[in-house]
Amino acid sequence: MKRFLIAAAIALLPVTAAAQNTPKKEPPIEQALLALEQRWSTASKASDGPAVGALLAEDFTAIDSDGSMRTKAELVERTTKGKWTSTALSDMKVVMHGNTGIVTGVLTGAGTDGGGKAVDGRERWADTWVKAKDGWRCVASASAPLSGK
Repeated sequence: MKRFLIAAAIALLPVTAAAQNTPKKEPPIEQALLALEQRWSTASKASDGPAVGALLAEDFTAIDSDGSMRTKAELVERTTKGKWTSTALSDMKVVMHGNTGIVTGVLTGAGTDGGGKAVDGRERWADTWVKAKDGWRCVASASAPLSGK
């Protein structure tokens, strides 16, 4: 009996090792939130303010990397006026707390923001998403500049 248990344990070792080396797939909710972030980035690059607005809660609040605060309407207007030549998201992570998801990441972008200011840099951001009756909506966003490129 003892030999059988040892043989079974040895036989299962490769299966266990293979399972530990398999990359983890993001759960569906996390995938959905990452996809929403990509949609936001794509809409921003296209200066599509209404598409960004559709992702935001009515009482949305943003804190920009310069410390200023914006409402949903202000962010939609700035998105429409912005002209981006490049945007890329990286280092994105999702942490769930019930029906709330916090997505963090890094934005690298170049172009002109909605206020007419030239931008060429990187910033770390955090977006808070809440599950609403009609889908996920971002309720808050904050960003801070990162030094270097």
